[in-house]
Parts: sequence; structure tokens; C-alpha cells
Amino acid sequence: MTSLQLYKYLLRQCERLPPDACKHYKFSIKQSYKQHKSESDPERVKEIIAKSIEDAKWIVNKYTQK
Repeated sequence: MTSLQLYKYLLRQCERLPPDACKHYKFSIKQSYKQHKSESDPERVKEIIAKSIEDAKWIVNKYTQK
């Protein structure tokens, strides 16, 4: 998965959240993308992608279990 694919995936996952949470996490995703888009170390990029996917699953699970 590329960083752009991750960005799109995370924004789509936000749509599964309540409106207030969706707005918050979309803002957070956009800020993180801007912060990390110049990362050039391939290993670091892989770590960021893996952690982001893991975090997204946890957040979606947190809101869908209520």
C-alpha cells in the first residue's frame, strides 16, 4: 500500500464513524499525511502505514461496538 492509498483508505474508514468523530479523525488524518508525506526512508514508511492501519481498525472497532 502506498501512502496515497493509505490516505484514501483512512478517509473512507472515517465514514463509518459518527459525524463528530468523523470530522475529528479526518482532520487528524490530513495533518498526519502532510507531516509525513516527505518521509523518504522506505522502512519508516512501512512502519507508519502498518501503525495507521492498526490504529484505524481499533478506532472503527471502538465506535462500532457501542
